[in-house]
Amino acid sequence: MKVELLAPAGSFEAMEAAVRAGADAVYLGGQKFGARAYADNFDQEQMIQAIQFAHLHHKKLYLTVNTLLKNREMEKDLYDYLAPYYDAGMDAVIVQDLGVLKFIKKYFPHMHIHASTQMTITGVESAKLLVDAGASRIVTARELSLEEIRKIYDATGVEIESFIHGALCYCYSGQCLMSSLIGGRSGNRGRCAQPCRLPYEVYKEGRRLNDEKTSYPLSPKDMCTVDLLPEIIEAGVRSLKIEGRMKKPEYTAGVVEIYRKYLDLYLEGQPSPVTKEDYQTLMDLYNRDGFHQSYYKVRNGRSMMALKNEKQEISREKKGGKIKPVMNSRNEKLFAGIRQRYLEGKYQEKMNGNLSLFPDCPAILSVDYGSYHVTVEGDGVQTAQSRPMEEEKIRKQMLKTGDTEFVFDTLDIYMGDDIFIPVSKLNDLRRKALEELRDQILSGGQREDRVEKTPEGRCVPEKEEEPFYLSASVRTEEQLYAVLKNRGISKIYADCGIFPVESFYERVTCMREKVEEEGKELYLMLPHMVRDRELNGRREQFSRLVQEGLSGFLVRNMESFGILKSLGLASHAVLDANVYTMNDRSREFWKEQGVCRDTVPLELNQKELGYRENPKSEMIVYGYAPMMVSVQCVQKNLEGCNHKNAVLTLRDRYQKEFHAVCSCEFCYNTIYNSLPLSLLKDRDRIRELGVCGARLSFTMEDREMTERVADAFVKVYGDGEEAQENLLSVETTRGHFGRGVE
Repeated sequence: MKVELLAPAGSFEAMEAAVRAGADAVYLGGQKFGARAYADNFDQEQMIQAIQFAHLHHKKLYLTVNTLLKNREMEKDLYDYLAPYYDAGMDAVIVQDLGVLKFIKKYFPHMHIHASTQMTITGVESAKLLVDAGASRIVTARELSLEEIRKIYDATGVEIESFIHGALCYCYSGQCLMSSLIGGRSGNRGRCAQPCRLPYEVYKEGRRLNDEKTSYPLSPKDMCTVDLLPEIIEAGVRSLKIEGRMKKPEYTAGVVEIYRKYLDLYLEGQPSPVTKEDYQTLMDLYNRDGFHQSYYKVRNGRSMMALKNEKQEISREKKGGKIKPVMNSRNEKLFAGIRQRYLEGKYQEKMNGNLSLFPDCPAILSVDYGSYHVTVEGDGVQTAQSRPMEEEKIRKQMLKTGDTEFVFDTLDIYMGDDIFIPVSKLNDLRRKALEELRDQILSGGQREDRVEKTPEGRCVPEKEEEPFYLSASVRTEEQLYAVLKNRGISKIYADCGIFPVESFYERVTCMREKVEEEGKELYLMLPHMVRDRELNGRREQFSRLVQEGLSGFLVRNMESFGILKSLGLASHAVLDANVYTMNDRSREFWKEQGVCRDTVPLELNQKELGYRENPKSEMIVYGYAPMMVSVQCVQKNLEGCNHKNAVLTLRDRYQKEFHAVCSCEFCYNTIYNSLPLSLLKDRDRIRELGVCGARLSFTMEDREMTERVADAFVKVYGDGEEAQENLLSVETTRGHFGRGVE
């Protein structure tokens, strides 16, 4: 069984340290399009050197292109950025954007593509979708259990990569807009400011649930699964991924060293319990208030959360009758030892050699390294006129491989009794052999088959099939009834949680009939996150409901779409804003999948939207944007689980308040922005962008507020009235419509 240990590298030094410590592969970022824009990322020269270094040491190198790309970046920059790395033999690219996936498949046909954890792959159907699209590996969502991963592996046989150590996001990866909306630094663009690591006061119905000791409710501990390696591998994981491209080389090497030890023991059939010393080493390298074993065996829970500041002291000592905090200090002896082992001195591969030196014959040197074999010839072997050369002198000279990547493990010398050869000729022979060996190894990974990219015109916009319309998505039943009677709203997306699972078909059918009586269309809004069980009891009715007149489904993750596709309902799927279509190539991907339409991503500004084809796209013009969707539950972690839906309030350092909605049936939390988006005054510009419709997204509003907002937008967007000041009577934001993200 081949199992890969995959290490992070935020610098060339960290990459070398990871390889020397035992990593089978390393993932790193270049100057563009990586999810760690603030790491010491590699320029083109360094990247090619890294590819060569990895391949010379029989390792693999993966490039992160795991951000969402705008149209201009895709068409002007991506090809020239990837081309030299593809030619040099980059082993794989890790991608988030489905447009990037299509692009690479077209122009770089033999590049392996790994579907990033940023794609939020949560189940069998989304994994199948990505495999069919050309992904050679799936990086699972970090929230999945061992059982869920096993199901994906059994159903697809795809190569699976999962995280085993390091920091965890609070939010499902790829679903976080918190940093983006608060400060304009987008996690989807590699610039996350980590607002989840900041303190928040948490309130429920006016009562505070936390105090200074639990003031970091969105900050998870780091994961450590060295004890679980056998179970993770047996679940089907074939690449064990360590997080940490922003961390120091010593951290990378130290973590790799420990995991290499226990992985090898398992692969050799001698699994061994982790010693206290090794576990302490991992703790000393870095931890946030201890470790947890990720989500492999638990759904969520307080034990996974740091809750307090990671920089807080964990020990105290008594001085002068007072308890004085003692801050943690780094284990300098540990770090110095790691540096000595893996960051200092030469790192060379062992090879075997044979040298033949006989008078009046060419000097012949053969070297073997793994499956590679090189034989070179030179001149200069003469019959000694006075003092023959001794074998030891020849051996000593030949062993001087210097700063090359190779060192002789064995060197057999066959020579005549009375020979002489100039030292310079021995040096030339050795240098020629090592250069040819190096070239032979590197040429095995180099490519010459990329497809040249020629200028492409913009797609011809699809013809609108219906006039511009207003739609509304609703989370509660009172919101549903508030928009039902509004004459200007033609499509309603109703949260499927409104309709209890035990009477789902009957309740949806009844509501569909009411909606149709008002001349509107009803769609079901599927959960923010769908994994193994979230649609049980409902999905069985989807086909029947569509046959009887249900217009379709608003899908908010790839697993939901995969399920609909497996039921033959792809054409009834409307993509929400977080199933990203940031560029036209990603839109084209979804068009090929047969979706009805998509929703404009929230991170594009009006100028960027002007470069996007929008006739099959809705645009959200009102609503509290979901900033985080998390399997963690703020209520459970601070107060305990009562199996009841709840709305909590998080207050930050600047007294801004964010609502956290606990959706108990689907077991996730959604944290919404502090202010609702409103583009009430931007009607004309939005119409110019050519979107097919505008959507009002209702989440926190009561019935009165829902009616007020709906009436205002119908007057402006539907009836053509001019927007008046304070028409909504609440403070709002224009989101990224004016500013966008970097």
